[in-house]
Amino acid sequence: MDVGDIAGLIAAIAFAILVGFLIYPLIRLGKLFDQIAATVRESGDHAIPALDEGVTTVRQINRSLEDVNRISDAASSTARNVGALADLYGSFLGKPVIKIASTFYALKSTIGSFVAGRKGASATGHPTDGPSAETTSSVPGKEE
Repeated sequence: MDVGDIAGLIAAIAFAILVGFLIYPLIRLGKLFDQIAATVRESGDHAIPALDEGVTTVRQINRSLEDVNRISDAASSTARNVGALADLYGSFLGKPVIKIASTFYALKSTIGSFVAGRKGASATGHPTDGPSAETTSSVPGKEE
């Protein structure tokens, strides 16, 4: 054996020792990758049912919101119908009621002035031809 063969042998032994030292971290790195793969698999196994449950919940919420939309549409329609009905009653009954009220007010004022004129005539002993100028005015303080 010459010097070159001995140097090659030493280099081979040094390389084998280096590989021996590097094999342990590589084995640990392989185990770490196996644990990461198992964790990802478990996460996927747990995530899929959670996602399915979330989808189910969203569907139920959408159904509930559809029901709420139907109810609010019905309430809006009812409010419009009540408004239209109130307008109809107002236009149908409003003018006649106002006319009747003004007629009753005019009758009350006329009867009141007539009674006041009769009381004034009986108190003074003078017959009057009609109500005085004070009692014919419907606005107080205004004379005709």
